[in-house]
This record gives sequence, C-alpha cells and structure tokens, in this order.
Amino acid sequence: MTMPVLNRRQLNRATLARQWLLERAAVSPLEASEHLVGLQAQLPAAPFIALWTRLRHFHHQELLQLLQQRKMVRATLMRATLHLVSAADYLHYRLALQPALTRSLQSFFRRGGDPAIQAAIVEEARSFLQEGPTTFASLRQRLAERFPELEPAYIAYLVRMQLPLVQVPDQSAWGFSNNPRYAAGFDWLREEGEPWLPEEGLRLLVRRYLTAFGPASLRDLQSWSGLTGLAPVVRSLRADLCVYRDEQGQELFDLADQPLLPEDCPAPIRFLPDFDNLLLGHANRERILPAAYRQAVLLPPGRVLPTILVDGFVAGTWTIRRRRRRSQLLMMPFSTLSPEQRDELVAEGQQQLAFVVPEEETRQSDVEILSQLR
Repeated sequence: MTMPVLNRRQLNRATLARQWLLERAAVSPLEASEHLVGLQAQLPAAPFIALWTRLRHFHHQELLQLLQQRKMVRATLMRATLHLVSAADYLHYRLALQPALTRSLQSFFRRGGDPAIQAAIVEEARSFLQEGPTTFASLRQRLAERFPELEPAYIAYLVRMQLPLVQVPDQSAWGFSNNPRYAAGFDWLREEGEPWLPEEGLRLLVRRYLTAFGPASLRDLQSWSGLTGLAPVVRSLRADLCVYRDEQGQELFDLADQPLLPEDCPAPIRFLPDFDNLLLGHANRERILPAAYRQAVLLPPGRVLPTILVDGFVAGTWTIRRRRRRSQLLMMPFSTLSPEQRDELVAEGQQQLAFVVPEEETRQSDVEILSQLR
C-alpha cells in the first residue's frame, strides 16, 4: 500500500496544533504538562513561559502551587536533561528512561566502572537522602569522603543518572534556586503511588510522544527521548498507528485518531523559551527550524536560544534585558517582516513581557525590534 507523503508545511502545522501553538488551550498546567510529555526545565523560568505561550489563562502561581503540592516535579528525564513533569508521569516514565540516563553516564565517562562500586555509591546516596532533602554539594562532599579514590565529578554524575532524584522547590520566583535541594524521587512521591515497570512506561511514552509531536519517525522518537532500540515498542503499537512518509522517504508514525491540518492554516506569532521541546522533539528539526537559522539558534555546547515563531517557523530570537527596575524585551528577527507581522510581534511581545517581569517593573518596560540579523 502506498503511504501518503507529508510535506514540511503539513508536518509543521500538525506539530503546532498538537503543541497548542496555533490556538491556546483552555486546560490546566497539570494537564498541559502531561499532554506535552513534560516541559524542558534547564532554566527555572522556561516551563512557565512555555505554558504561558500555549495556554489561555495561565497564571504563574498555578505552577508554583503544583510544585509545592508535589503534583509536579523537576527531574532529569528525557535526553538526560531537566524537565518539569507531573508526579504521575514521573512514576510512569522514570524507570523506562533509565537506559538513556545510563548511556549518558557512559558517554561522559567512557571508562565505565566497577558495577559493585557503582551500586555502593548509589546506595550510600540513597541512605543519605533518607535523612531528608539536601543540596547536591552536601551529597557530593559526603560521597567523596566515602569514596576518596574516585573522581568527585564521576561520583556526582553517577548519582544524578542512576538514582531517581527530584529537586525540592523553594520560595524562588520560578520555584527553584541555583542550588536546590534534592530528594529521592519515589520517596518524595510515595503518596502518588508506585513507579511503573519499564515496559509499561515505554508504551505510554511512545503514545504520548506521538500525540504531542507526531507524525514522527522512529529516529525522531529516539532523538527526543535519548533512548535507543524502540522499534519493538513501535511495532507493538502498529495496529493503532497510521503510517506516512516525509519528502525524503522516511517512514512517519502517528496515532490513528490524530487529525492533519491544511498546510495553509494560519499560524500566529509565538514566543518560545530557552530549550523549548518544540525545537528538540525531532531528529530532523526543519519542520520548525529552517536549516539556514540552525546555527543562530542551537549554540555549543547544547545551548538553545529563546525563539520567535512567524508563520509557524523559527524566524528570530529574543531576550529580556534588565537594568535596575526597567526591563526591555529585545526581538531579533532573521529577515524582514511585513508591517502586519511587526505589529503582531510587538503586541505579543508586550503581553509576554508583562507575564515575565515583576509587576512593579511593568510600567517601565518596553519592547524593541532590533535590526534584522544576517
């Protein structure tokens, strides 16, 4: 049977719709985090901006309350990077993602290590955390004293990757300081239930990924998750999937109940935060990020700048400059915008700035479109 071919704009519109970037969704932050399979959270403010740009009536305090109530957590998950996820999804996915975390450890420390010593380090860390949440600096110091023959950086990364941990929220503006305390994840969430077995978690993870990022290839799925060897999981779901091809002939999978939108469907201007998963959700990122702008957005080592979407595609970057009690949103488009696009960009930028800056700074804040970057 011939598989339908989807062009770049069709894939763009399908993904934007599922990411709620064509129309803001009227759902709770908890529901949004589960639909989006987590929110990238290397920077504390990023998940808040990611929700603001996707939801109709999102308030900063809603997410802070969910974190304080242990309904959401900040933890190392997909691609061995920090995400905010619901407590339920942490229990669903954490064991399923362990191979990706182990592979990350091995990529940084290729010499491996004695499994018995690794197990002893993890057990010592677990024992220490049973006394209560602690900063990683304190945990690292105790482990260094217990295992003086090992490199402290290796010990620290081993614990981060092998022991399920969550960060404990504090009273910072965005929920977490630069030196947060850590707790054993499954203990922290004991009232939410028990962790799922890896095979159960993987099947849910794949289905949720396709709901939020599909249609997508096996390579896309593995790039987004950091996992390898997911072909058997996809095959086990094949009866529930539609299969397409992209213009390069790559096989794309999607859930059968997910619609495709017309490629000329209007896409409003949107602001994305640093490291937004929309830019990291596929191995081939050209459905969102044109190849010509890739080096201007994805910076070494692993930095992903905050971006502006125009007609559904990355078309510039933005930053907020603070001086005393005055804030300024600077927008740097990559090419010339029409007068209508400039007006829409300024209007959206003013709303974002009002969300991000403290209320007492709002009256002294403004937005500016800088000269186009080349």
